[in-house]
This record gives sequence, structure tokens and C-alpha cells, in this order.
Amino acid sequence: MSVVVAFLFGTLMIMNILLAVVVVFLERRNVSATWAWLLVLSFIPVLGFIIYLLFGRNLSHKKIFTWDRQSRLRMRRLVTAQKEGLIERAKCDPLIAEYRELIRMHLNQDQAVLTYHNDLEIYTDGKSKFDALLADLEKAEDHIHLLYYIVRDDHLGQQIGAVLERKAREGVSVRLLYDDLGSRGLSKRFIRMLRKAGGEVEAFFPSRLRWINPRMNYRNHRKLVVIDGKTGYIGGFNIGDEYLGSNPRFGFWRDTHLRIQGGAVHSLQARFVLDWNQASHRNLSFQDYYYPEPFEHGDVNAQIISSGPDAECEQIKNGYIKMILSAKRYIYIQTPYFIPDDSLLDALRIAVTSGIDVRVMIPDKPDHPFVYWATYSYLGELLRIGGRVYIYRNGFLHAKTIVVDDKIASVGTANIDVRSFRLNFEVNAFLYHEGTAKCLADVFHEDMMLSTPLTLEKYMERSLTIRLKESVSRLVSPIL
Repeated sequence: MSVVVAFLFGTLMIMNILLAVVVVFLERRNVSATWAWLLVLSFIPVLGFIIYLLFGRNLSHKKIFTWDRQSRLRMRRLVTAQKEGLIERAKCDPLIAEYRELIRMHLNQDQAVLTYHNDLEIYTDGKSKFDALLADLEKAEDHIHLLYYIVRDDHLGQQIGAVLERKAREGVSVRLLYDDLGSRGLSKRFIRMLRKAGGEVEAFFPSRLRWINPRMNYRNHRKLVVIDGKTGYIGGFNIGDEYLGSNPRFGFWRDTHLRIQGGAVHSLQARFVLDWNQASHRNLSFQDYYYPEPFEHGDVNAQIISSGPDAECEQIKNGYIKMILSAKRYIYIQTPYFIPDDSLLDALRIAVTSGIDVRVMIPDKPDHPFVYWATYSYLGELLRIGGRVYIYRNGFLHAKTIVVDDKIASVGTANIDVRSFRLNFEVNAFLYHEGTAKCLADVFHEDMMLSTPLTLEKYMERSLTIRLKESVSRLVSPIL
């Protein structure tokens, strides 16, 4: 018996060593993530091997989202025309002139068309957001497209599901795409009832086996809705009662979500179509009725930026860095997790030491303990160089918002952490509009009144136990 055990253990150790070689030499992986995985494999060799198989494998950089030929040509023409016309546009719009390099970077990296004349509404609580969404769903005449990381079969989920079923029976094309891991509690009944009514439902990266999914580390964290190609939603709220503040563990759920009408809705539509085609393996091709003449009564310029582990560059993170380095007065950041990589942390260091007012706000309660303690370790670095940190006390802060100089802002699904930058599929709206930026800055100031400043003196008083938690969490933060 002992010989068999020794043989099995030896085999696992050899496999562990071979896996370590793969991690170091064969996979194109970030250096910090490589070291984190080597630590896991070294200190917990058998369990670490299993964890790596489930969570550690790189996703192929081969494009998993593909356009049909007509859509691809149309997008290429739009991007080319914008690149050529950006200088002329900048002559009549000072804000575009000031942030022309950021806009061009997004055009080059993500083919993100700059859209004009958008009308925006900002929601910071779940009730107002879902009241507006339900009202818009009721008005749908042609199609409803929803993509959410989490969909729950609770009171809110059933309320939305009932509307979707009714609209599907009325002849409206209803498509719901959810992340298989994030919505693992979604009941089969919910899906069956919507399909029975005529709606279509698909899971992103579904598991072939009940408890094992080798792609579970790559999550579609996007939350967007498109209704009739005219109205869109993007932001941090998922579908579930806790987002209405019903979960006593979190209390009031403080998030940021946008309702958009205008050309940016076409970009949200394109994002949905790409994700839907990947998940459904059916080609939802370009159709004019998916992209109607946009509502143009607003004055907000916007780019919709996507990023994910299949991409060659980290588009949203690069956008964050460019925003930070463009700041002249202030940078306000709200995020539930603050685990920046070296490049973003360096950008913040440059901003703080250049005299820019850098403020970061996080929640006062963790929903993921390791991530929370890793967050505190990075906040300490920011405090030491003069950054300001606020701990939100009025519930759970889940917003993913950056505002710079009352001029530009970003709202979406990407947190300030490595997971959002490299592992999740995310989508953000980059907004070039003083009124919107000022509004989001005002929201930040209001939230400051419900927060407690974290000073360097207070931070240095933390116990040895907390310091140990921070150190361990930071070591593995690149793979959290």
C-alpha cells in the first residue's frame, strides 16, 4: 500500500514540476501572475495542480468573437473615417481636441467608434435603475437583448422574467445571455419558461460537467441591455434582489449604471451580437433594424470599450492609465476592489507626486475576503505617497467609476483589479462631457459624506494579523 501511495505521490510531483515548466516557459503570462502560480504549485503541490487546471490555464488569444463579413467591413469603414476626421472634429470641440490621443488609442486598440449626441441618465441605486429598465422593456416593439453576469430567480428576476415572457409572446425578439458561473443559481424553470414563451436564452462558457469547467476562470462580467436598438443600459448592477438593497449582509447597494440613447447604443448592440454569436453558435448577422437611426437630442460624446482575456492588449486598463496621466486637477475612483498592476499603480504614483488630487473610495465590507485584504495592501502604498482613501459606510459600494477634472469619466463593469484587466470580459463607457463628469464628481462628493477617511496614521495601527492577511493576499493577488 505504501509503495502505491509513494508512486502516486511521485507521479503527482513530476506532473507538478512539468506544470511549473509550462507556466514559466510556454504560456505567455504576466510575470507577477507567473510567480503567484509558482507559489501555489510549490506550497500546495497536489491541490495546486488541480486549482491550476480549473483556474490557471490561459485562454487562447485567437479571436473568439467574430463579425460577419458585412459587419466587419462596415466597422472598418467607420473606424477609418473617424481616424481621418478626428483632427477636423477636434477643431470645433475643445474636449475632443484635449483627449484626442485617448480617443485615437481606443479606435486603434478596440475599433471603438466615438459617438456623438448621446443622451444619458445616471442611476446610483437599484430601485431607480430597475424601475427605468422595466418601463423601457414594456415599451419594446422589435427586440430586447440582455447580457448579465448574474441573473437570479428571485423577486426581481421573476419580475423581469415575466415582462420578457410577455413581450416574447407579443412577438418581440427576446434574447437573454448570462454568465454560466455568475448565474449558477439560475433555475432551469426560469430558462424553460422564457424559452416556452418564445425567448432565446444562452449561457456564456457553460460547463460540460456539473462541477468542472476548465474555462470557469474566464467570466463574462458585462452587464448591458439594448432595446429596439434605441435605448441601452451599461453599468454595475446585476439582476437580483440584493441589488435593491434586500440582502442584510450588504444593506444598501451603491452602484453606478447608465441609460443611454444615441449612437453609443449601436456600440452596445455590436457588443451583444458578438457575445451572443459566441455563446449560441448562431450567427446573428448585421440587420438595419438592429441599428436604427440614432436618437440625437443629447450632447454627450462616448466610446464603448470592451476588453477580455482573448485580446492582445488590456484596452480598458490602458484607457484608465491614459485618463490618469491626462489629469491636471483631480482623479476620483470608486471601485469595490483596488488591486492595480504595476503599470496602473505607477500612473497613480506619477499623478499623486505631480500634485494631482487622487482619491479612491472602497466599501467597508468584503464580499471576497482575499481580494479585500489585497486591496488594503495597495491602498497603503497610495496613502504613503499622499493619495486620499475613503471607506464607504452606507452599504456596499460596487460602482466602477473614474472621473477626471470635471471633463471625462468612465462607467462600466471593470474593477480596478487584475481580474477585470486580464481574466474577465468587461465593457465600459468612456464619456467625454463636462456635465456628465461634474455630475459623477458630485456623486463622489455626496458619497464622501457617507464615508470615513482612511488616514495613513490609522492604516499603520492595524494589527499584526491584518498585516499578515494583507501580505498573503497580495502575493496571490495576480490570480485572484
